[in-house]
Amino acid sequence: MQRLKTRSQFQAVLAGGTVARTAHFALHRVALDAPVPKQDKSEPSSAPSLALFVVPGVWMGAMVPKRWAKRAVTRNSIKRQIYSVSNDFESALPVAAHVVRLRAGFDRAKFLSATSELLKAAVRQELQQLFEGAARRQPVAGLSGGAA
Repeated sequence: MQRLKTRSQFQAVLAGGTVARTAHFALHRVALDAPVPKQDKSEPSSAPSLALFVVPGVWMGAMVPKRWAKRAVTRNSIKRQIYSVSNDFESALPVAAHVVRLRAGFDRAKFLSATSELLKAAVRQELQQLFEGAARRQPVAGLSGGAA
């Protein structure tokens, strides 16, 4: 499994649409041959248009904004969980680029510690639900961009 690294890769996947959601997470997917969104004027335009995903296979990225997870230790823990669970589901996912985005914060009153075992278990369980839903919803010939 390849990891998304550049801003343009993340933007391309987020433009592709949502394929699965849970209470706290959303999974975005785009086919690797999808057209690249228009670049900003600040970026050089000499780059090839389809060079975002040069290696075919499953690509994965994780977005955990400070807005929903204030402490860096929590953000890093959630990202580790995302990549761990995505490795478990790699064979069930289609060849495409994926981004898991945290879209709501976990209740700090319920999860006092930033890296408690209770929080890790809740994150893992929800991510498993997310990937199970995404694995059931396979794209036919490219992604339509509809929400799940």
